[in-house]
Amino acid sequence: MAEGAEHGFTWLSTIPGVNLIPDHTATAALVAAGLLATAYVARRQIAAATDPAVPDGTMTARNLMELFVEGMNSLVEGVVGPGGARYAPLYGAFFIFILCGNLIGLIPGFKPPTGNINTTLGLGLTSFVFFNYFGLKTQGVAYLKHLAGPIIWLAPLIILIEGISICVRPITLNLRLLMNMFADHMVLDIFTDLLKVGVPVLFYFLGALVSVIQAVVFTILSLVYVALAVAGHDEHGEADGHH
Repeated sequence: MAEGAEHGFTWLSTIPGVNLIPDHTATAALVAAGLLATAYVARRQIAAATDPAVPDGTMTARNLMELFVEGMNSLVEGVVGPGGARYAPLYGAFFIFILCGNLIGLIPGFKPPTGNINTTLGLGLTSFVFFNYFGLKTQGVAYLKHLAGPIIWLAPLIILIEGISICVRPITLNLRLLMNMFADHMVLDIFTDLLKVGVPVLFYFLGALVSVIQAVVFTILSLVYVALAVAGHDEHGEADGHH
């Protein structure tokens, strides 16, 4: 039985074939398709522009994407440090997917993919894999050595503590996003059912605010983990490049 049928009406559950897959998966796919379509349109608009350096006169997909990319580059460099813009494409994708996944749940007839543990745990584990990958890529064996600490006879204890700390990170990312979005949309559904007009508007506004905050929090925490993983490497690399 489709998830939408078990947990109330959803628009996607009315589409033959789509109703055979979990509703959070279908909604996540819809969000991803919408983002890809927007990026494609923006790319076409840039390619068709007479001067790509001059923005369009109206608010187009190109202008929206350029503003988003500029903002993400600034955010990533602010958290990770100089040279951090290389991580902007991945963490920009995290942010915009989570944001749109949160916001779509405010539309009646849609269930937010970020309100399901499969989605949030997948995002948390993906973040976990990548910050460890970036740490190993930039520092090599030194990334693993720092887990042992500076004192050899304390190394087993430090490794245990650091290992637990690192492994807990995707779980906390997952639970923070899941619980906040689940509670937010549950409160919104309750008050919308009880009060059909007026007051629900306030809860929609609060829901939108929570959606933005949770996307920002997840992205910034993920970037902090990247900054910790690559700490010291980028600065040394840039210093060596000036010699």
